[in-house]
Amino acid sequence: SSGINAEYCETKNNEFMLCRGETDDPRKCLKEGAEVTSCSLEFFKKVKATCAAEFMSYTACLEKSSGEMHFTECRKTQAAMDNCIQKNLDLERPHYGYHCLPKIHETDRPKPEEEMPGWMNSDKARKLGELPKDFPKTYKAWGSPGVHNSNFGNI
Repeated sequence: SSGINAEYCETKNNEFMLCRGETDDPRKCLKEGAEVTSCSLEFFKKVKATCAAEFMSYTACLEKSSGEMHFTECRKTQAAMDNCIQKNLDLERPHYGYHCLPKIHETDRPKPEEEMPGWMNSDKARKLGELPKDFPKTYKAWGSPGVHNSNFGNI
């Protein structure tokens, strides 16, 4: 059911992941994260209301079939659960590889503005357009010290 849940909540999850990628700060994406959680909760409440027996038999099969929870032993119970979800919720399990396909996510959320640290506005941090005229231009130290030259990094 994780594949069906992922497709059911795909837009909310993509919005959350876009926010995380753009801001690099999970605190700024708490609203989007809460929407993903509520969407998954809504999905599993619907599954519980309509397909609880099939879902529980599938999870029991996964837990008891092997220590690694391999799917191969539980394809029959998975098919029963998938059929129940398709019949009652009109949701179909996405094809294998669906979540690996590239997709474009459209959003209404404005792109976050990049905040420059205060030190970047300082004159000391300003990049030079060119080197000063009196800058020493000796190239003796180029290379690895002691390998390509014998001065060991000294100019």
